[in-house]
This record gives sequence, structure tokens and C-alpha cells, in this order.
Amino acid sequence: MRLLLIEDEVRLSEALAYILKKNNYGIDTAYDGITGLEMAETGIYDLIILDRMLPGKEGLEILKEMRKKGIHTPVIVLTARDAVRDRVEGLDSGADDYLVKPFSTEELLARIRALSRRQGEVLQAGPLVLGSLVFDPLKAEIACGEEAVKLTLKESMILELLMRNKNQVITKDLILDKVWGVGSDIEINNLDVYLSYLRKKMASLNCGVVIETVRGVGYCLKEG
Repeated sequence: MRLLLIEDEVRLSEALAYILKKNNYGIDTAYDGITGLEMAETGIYDLIILDRMLPGKEGLEILKEMRKKGIHTPVIVLTARDAVRDRVEGLDSGADDYLVKPFSTEELLARIRALSRRQGEVLQAGPLVLGSLVFDPLKAEIACGEEAVKLTLKESMILELLMRNKNQVITKDLILDKVWGVGSDIEINNLDVYLSYLRKKMASLNCGVVIETVRGVGYCLKEG
């Protein structure tokens, strides 16, 4: 999963980004409302964590604009306001969940997992299966029978995207945006290197699942 964190408190944002990365989530950050809305409108994120009080554009304004434009990405609103009317306003503006500061990182992670489950297959939090290949995004691990292999974070994010879109061609540009973030200066050659490592790990399990290259377009995960 790739998450967008829109939070103007730099120390809090950096701490949350670090924890989310340690838990195998891809994370991009924005420190003001205008930048956050522009990033949210790209549509590449699986979930957005949105602070309510932001410079440039207030959090609920961002949320309302997203929903008006048909962007249905799940949103968890962060706020220091704990009055019932504030929570109701946030939910009525299109929030999927509401978390009051200060909060524990364990609670945030639990709410991300819960919201993922409620979103169904698109954001399924548990293991993903194709043929005899079992992939656990939260553990960054692939398995076939009794054999298991650990993946790096980037390998895990690439495979997650391919698994969630199995038997479909995923473009190189989409992989770069989802795994490395919008505006990254990563080159296509680097992506090819990561795919080479991922293919070798999958082949070592002899699971019968392969990543096919569609020349000039991208990649497709399917049973061989």
C-alpha cells in the first residue's frame, strides 16, 4: 500500500513516516494543504492520513474538494479537536475515520488495517494469493508450501501492486509512481533491477507464478 500523509508538524510527520515505512508501507508526505491536495488528486494513493489544521488549505476543505472531484481514496483525519460536533463535521465531509491527537502509533496502524479490511479486496490487509504463491505484504514475505523468502520493501511494494492487479498489464510509469512516489527521479533501469531480483526470489520457490514483460508497456503477473 502507498499512503499519503498530509501533516504540517514536521517532527510528527517525520516520526509517523518512519514508523509507517518500518511497517512496510510506502509513504509520501506533504506539509501544507495546497501541496497535499495536488498530491491527493494524482489518485495513486491507497489511503490518505490528513491533518485537519493545515496552512494553505484546511483539511476538511481538501476532503470536500476530493470528494467533489470523485476521488474516493479512504481518508483518516487527524485532529486535536475532540468535540462530538467536530467529529461529525469531519465524517460528514467525507472522512472514513477520525483520530484525535495525541494518539498511539499502534492505534493508527490498527485503524489503517481496519480501514483496509473494510475497503475489501482493493485494500485487503491480509495475505494475497495467486496459484501456489502466497504473499504477505505486512511481513514482506512470499511463500510456497513450506518455503518462504523475505523481500525488500521496494520488492514487496512492486509485487503487491502486481498481485492486486493480477493478469493485468501494469505500466512502468504507474509502478514508479506507486512505489517511489510522484516526481521521483528514479530511472526505468533501476526498476528493471528490482524486478530482476524479485523474479529470482519467486523462481527460487518454484511456485509457477511469473512476471511477464509486455514490451514497451509494462509488466503482468500470472501463473506460468
